[in-house]
Amino acid sequence: MSVAKKRLELKLRRKKRIRKSISGTTERPRLSVFKSAKHIYAQVIDDVSGHTLVSVSSFEKGNHKRANAEACVELGKLIAERCKSNKIEKIVFDKNGNMYHGRVKAFADGARSGGLSF
Repeated sequence: MSVAKKRLELKLRRKKRIRKSISGTTERPRLSVFKSAKHIYAQVIDDVSGHTLVSVSSFEKGNHKRANAEACVELGKLIAERCKSNKIEKIVFDKNGNMYHGRVKAFADGARSGGLSF
């Protein structure tokens, strides 16, 4: 098994283990972060109804830029702003099997500084 496949398998294991205990409700939805090589995507999900309430991406139309740490802080503030407009203040953070480091940490810090609490 190649190193990349092994890494992906371990990430998927972590993701399954985390999702057993984390679930978004109407009062406290789940903020899920997906990170690719160039971009970062995040959405606030109500798992009870199965709907995405708010989403943000570094690949959005008019906001297309490579997601480095500085851009992730801005995206975190942007999702916090969109959540506040939908009257969402408390969330559950789902790092989706990623390490809480680098771009994921920068995104979470931006969301906290924007006013979200998790």
